[in-house]
Amino acid sequence: MSDYAWLIPTLPAVSAVIIIFFGKRMPKKGAEVGISAILIALVLSGFVAAEVFSHNFDVAANTEPVHHDAAPAANDGHGEEQADDHGAPAANDGHGEVDEHGKTAAADDHGAPADSHKGEAENGAFLNERSLDWTTFGGDFGMEAGQRIDGLAAMMFLLVTFVSTMVQIYSTGYMHGDPRYTWYYALLSMFTASMLLLVIANNLMQMLVGWELVGVCSFLLIGFWWEEKKNSDAAIKAFLTTKLGDVGLIVGVIALWGMFGTFNIGQIIDMVQTGTQAGGAPLSTGMLTFGLSALFVGAIGKSAQFPLHTWLPDAMAGPTPVSALIHAATMVTAGVFLVARLYPVYSAAPGAKTFVAIIGGITLFVAGLLAVVQDDVKKVLAYSTISQLGYMVAALGFSYTAGIFHLFTHGFFKALLFLGAGSLIHAAHSNNMSEMGGLRKVMPITFWTFLIGSLALMALPPLAGFWSKDEILASAQGAGTGTGNMIFALGIVGGMITAFYMTRVLWLVFAGEFRGHGHPHESPRSMAMPLVLLAVPSVLIGLWNLPVASFQPKSFSAATMFSSSYWAEHPAHFVPWIAIAATGLATIGILVGTALYRRAPSMAEDPMLRMGPLSKLLVNKYYLDELYRHGIWRPIRDPLSQAMYWINDKVIDRVVFLAGVGATRLGRVTYDYADQKGIDGAVNGLGVSANWSGGLLKFAQSGNVQLYAGAMFVGVIVLGVLFATAA
Repeated sequence: MSDYAWLIPTLPAVSAVIIIFFGKRMPKKGAEVGISAILIALVLSGFVAAEVFSHNFDVAANTEPVHHDAAPAANDGHGEEQADDHGAPAANDGHGEVDEHGKTAAADDHGAPADSHKGEAENGAFLNERSLDWTTFGGDFGMEAGQRIDGLAAMMFLLVTFVSTMVQIYSTGYMHGDPRYTWYYALLSMFTASMLLLVIANNLMQMLVGWELVGVCSFLLIGFWWEEKKNSDAAIKAFLTTKLGDVGLIVGVIALWGMFGTFNIGQIIDMVQTGTQAGGAPLSTGMLTFGLSALFVGAIGKSAQFPLHTWLPDAMAGPTPVSALIHAATMVTAGVFLVARLYPVYSAAPGAKTFVAIIGGITLFVAGLLAVVQDDVKKVLAYSTISQLGYMVAALGFSYTAGIFHLFTHGFFKALLFLGAGSLIHAAHSNNMSEMGGLRKVMPITFWTFLIGSLALMALPPLAGFWSKDEILASAQGAGTGTGNMIFALGIVGGMITAFYMTRVLWLVFAGEFRGHGHPHESPRSMAMPLVLLAVPSVLIGLWNLPVASFQPKSFSAATMFSSSYWAEHPAHFVPWIAIAATGLATIGILVGTALYRRAPSMAEDPMLRMGPLSKLLVNKYYLDELYRHGIWRPIRDPLSQAMYWINDKVIDRVVFLAGVGATRLGRVTYDYADQKGIDGAVNGLGVSANWSGGLLKFAQSGNVQLYAGAMFVGVIVLGVLFATAA
C-alpha cells in the first residue's frame, strides 16, 4: 500500500481544484468533495501506517534496543556515542535503497531510484522511497519528485488526515451560511494537501515547495474575513514573519546542497553517517552546524518559536476550525517535522542541536506565562500552542522519540481544545471568557470534551499529554548536561503554569452564571461529533508508548523509527520521581487556579492583572511587538516610505510631467509645421496647381471648331517661317 502513498496528498489537492471550479453548483457547495477526499486519504493513511508499523514492530521485537543516539565519528555532547554492537550495520553508499534481501537497488544518475523500491533501511526499519527526475539543469544537477515513506511519515499522515477530517466535518456547522463557504473548503483542502506534500517529500526542494504552499494557504485562511482590517493585518503579519524565517531555511537548503551535492534527504543522511561530503571530502562539522542552524531559523518562524512567535496569537483572526488545523496538525508542526526528518544530520552537529534545545526551552516558558493574562479563549490556546511547540523543539535537542511523540499526542488534544473553543464562541457569540460563564449546564458535550482536552494538556495521568511530556522531562534530565538541566527545570515549572492557566479557563468559562448576552445552547451534531471523536485519542493515544518492557516492541518509538542507522531511544524513559514531581506541580497549579477563580472574578478583578509591573509586562507581551514596530518596522518603513515618496514625487512624477510637456510641444510643432504648413500646404498647392493648369486647358479644349482651325493656321505659318529661316 505504501507504493500508493502519493495518493494521500494528491486527493485533497484534486478536491481543491474540483471545489474551485464546480463547488458552487454542488448540493453541499463543495463540502462533500473535500470531506470525501480527506476521508479516503485518512483510510489510505491507516493502511500505510499498518504496513509500516507492523514491519517495525516485528523488527523491534527481534532487536535489542539502544539506549542512546549513535552519532558518527563524534560525541555530540548529549550522551550520544558511536553505535555499539546492537546498533545498525554500516550505511549503504547513498546511491540506492536496500531491498528485502539486503541488496542495493539500482539508482539513476542522481542517486534516486527511478521506480518504487520497498524494503528496509539500514537498521531494518521500514523504508519505501520512490522518485522520478522531472527536470535536469545540466551536468549532474537535477530535480526530482518523490516520496519517502517511513515511520515518521506514516505517523504524520495519520495525524494530519485525522485532524483535517474532524475539522472539515466540524466546519459544515460552524461555517454554515458563510458567503464564501465554497472558497473556504477549497482552501482547507489545499492547506491539507500542502502539509501532506511536505511530509511525503524525499528531497529538500520538494519539502520547500510544500513548506511555502502551507504558508500561502495559512495567509489566505487567517485573512479569510478580510473585510475587517485586523484580520487582513493578522494575515500579513503571519505571512511576513514566517517569510523572515524562510530566508534562513533557504540559506540552509543551499548550504546543505553545497556540502553534499544533492537535495535527496536519504543521500544526505547516508553521507553524514559515513562522515563524508560531496566528492568524498571529510565532513565539515562547522559548515554542517551553520547549514542546520539556518534551517532551524525557518522552523523558528513556521513553528512560532521565540522570538518569531508573535504572529501566532494574531492568527486567531481566521475561522476557529482553521485555527485548530494550523495549531494541531499543519503549519506550526512543519518546523518540528523538519528537524525530526533530518534528525540524524542534526545529531552530527552538536552545536545545532544545542541551539534547537535552548530556543525550545525559552519558548515553552515565556509563552506559557503569556497565557495567564489573556481574556480571549482562543489566545489562551494560542500561547499554549507556542509553549507546547517549545516542549517539542526542546525535546529534539535530546530525544527524537520524545519530540515527535509529543507532536503526535498534542495534535489530538489541541485540535479538541480549539474546536471546543469554537463551540463556545458559537454559543456565546464572543471570544472573551469575561462574557461566558455557566456554560457547563447548557453545553454538556462541549464541557466534558473540553475538560478532557484540558487535563491532557495539563499532562495528568493517564491522559495522552502525561506520557509524552514526561518523556521530554526524562530525556532532558537524563542528558546530564547543563542544557538538559535547564530544559528540565523550565519544563517542569512550565507544566505547573500550564495547569494553572487551563484551570483558570475552566472556571471562567464553565462555572458560575452566564455573563454574556443571549441564550447559549449546545452546538449541532456536526460540531459535537468531532469533539467526541477527538476526545478518545486524547485519553488513550499516550498508552501507545507505555514504559513497560514487555510492551516496547509495540511502542510508539518502535513504530516511528526513521530510515537511518539510528535507533533513537526506542524504549520510553519512565522515571518515577520525575512523573511524581511533574504531576505534583501540575496539581499545585490546579489548586492555585481553583482558589483564585472558582468565584469567576471579572476581568477588572482578575488576580493575574493585579500584579503590578509583571502584569503590565505580560499584557504587553514582553513589548516584543512594540520592539519590532518601533525598533525594526518603523525605522525601516518610515525612511523607506519617505524615500519612495521623494522618488515618486521628484523623479517618477517629474519624468511623467516632462514627458507630457514634451509630448504637448511636439504635438504643437507637428500641427503647425508638419501638418498645417507641410501636409496641408502641399495638398493645397497641388489643388491650386491643378486648378491653374486646368484653367489653361479650358481655353485650349473649348470645343470651338473655328478656334481649332485658326490655331492650326497659325501653327502652319509659324512652322513655315521656321523652316524658311533654317533654309
